[in-house]
Amino acid sequence: MNIKEFKLERYFAKHEFTAKYLLSSSDCDGFALKDILSYASKNEIKLWEDLKLGYTESEGSSLLRDSICKYYKNVTKENILVASPGELNFIAMNILLTPSDHVISVSPSYQSLYEIVKSIGCEISYWKPEPSNWYFDPEQLEKLIKKNTKLILINFPHNPTGSYLTIEELNKIVEIARRNNIYIFSDEMYHKLMISNSKELPPISDIYEKGISLWGTSKSFGLAGLRTGWIVSQDKKLLKSILAFKDYLSICNSATSEILTLIAVNNIEKFLNPNIEKIRRNILHFSEFVNKHNHFFEFIPPKAGSTAFVKLNITDTSLQFCNMLVEKTGIMALPSEMFEYKGKYIRIGFGRENFPKILNEFDCFLNTY
Repeated sequence: MNIKEFKLERYFAKHEFTAKYLLSSSDCDGFALKDILSYASKNEIKLWEDLKLGYTESEGSSLLRDSICKYYKNVTKENILVASPGELNFIAMNILLTPSDHVISVSPSYQSLYEIVKSIGCEISYWKPEPSNWYFDPEQLEKLIKKNTKLILINFPHNPTGSYLTIEELNKIVEIARRNNIYIFSDEMYHKLMISNSKELPPISDIYEKGISLWGTSKSFGLAGLRTGWIVSQDKKLLKSILAFKDYLSICNSATSEILTLIAVNNIEKFLNPNIEKIRRNILHFSEFVNKHNHFFEFIPPKAGSTAFVKLNITDTSLQFCNMLVEKTGIMALPSEMFEYKGKYIRIGFGRENFPKILNEFDCFLNTY
């Protein structure tokens, strides 16, 4: 396999652990281990204290998969596989696709969604939103369908724009896919981060027989360090193939991460609610900040998730601007070049407690920029 460098992750690797402030993180602040354990039941504490660091079930802990089931309709643990989210995405693309296939992907998007497809040799088309409101029009998606279209890649809540669909729009996508016998892979890593009045969408695996849902602990739960995700599908044959491929990669999951994920999944409100409150609060802070610098920014507030894609009215490129920002202030921001998206944008992440402090430093920078 010949695959391009992961631009976004390499940019983060350069700055994430040396920059003073992170303005563009898509995850929320991580919870402390002691906090996770404080929410555990007696049985879960016993599992933690008795834990032995040996191999675990390849498909994921039976207890964990049983707990995950409650967030999906009409599935059993046999419809769920647990691994790191990136691994599951990588495997699913390699199982589903051949070089002769055509794929449609939302764009802009997290690079691994489409780059793996390109590395396989597939033809790819991009379903892009209207920049004035980040609206993804299902009718535009339908125009991209070809005779050899095998897969549609979607991601809602959307990273980086914060766009979201209505249930009618999601049903329209399913109707298009079903009519053309196309799989839908739905990156649902920001699932349940409902920060506006939008109605929560069901997982694609609940409403489509060829739908594949990906979720995990990194975004909604604020537990990125667990590296735990899960894939859900009605297609058990596909899941069996993904599991067999996993034997060549991680083989099984971290025993410690599975117990901590079990606690989190069984106490989701303890993690989700503080994250939603923080995101909403920081969106208000940023709206005030934009009003102060309205000649500089064009801000479309997110409908769901933890990020927004903000246009910059500048003469520099967004990459030049971000490099200058981190050099002069220690604030790391993510430029649109990392999403291979034309135009001058930066991603803003609303999931950090120190967000107001970052804005104060950003304000000083803009006053001299």
